[in-house]
Amino acid sequence: MSLEWEQVVVGARDPVLLGQWWREALGWVIVNDDPAEFEIRPTADRLPGLLFLGVDEDKRVKNRLHLDFRPDDQKAEVERLTALGATPVDIGQGDVSWVVLADPEGNEFCVLRSAVTSP
Repeated sequence: MSLEWEQVVVGARDPVLLGQWWREALGWVIVNDDPAEFEIRPTADRLPGLLFLGVDEDKRVKNRLHLDFRPDDQKAEVERLTALGATPVDIGQGDVSWVVLADPEGNEFCVLRSAVTSP
């Protein structure tokens, strides 16, 4: 038996708007622009993707699943993402090395400290 990770499904009030935001944030491509099932991937033939499906209710509590990203430059990436519309979020993380942000619909994600490169 084998399983292949196809996608992460994200409930969204506006799947196209949120999907477009994540496409811009990640630099990915649109593989399905159907307003009911908007999907992006790193490249058209690379998995996993993010699939945005419509929901009727707003997000109300902390995510039980979130995405972590490790950038080359944490400060620059946080600045870029906030310029795109992400907002800093305090979920009780305290003084940590990562930054918690939320996308335009309030879904939290973390920008980890910058990658350490060896000479």
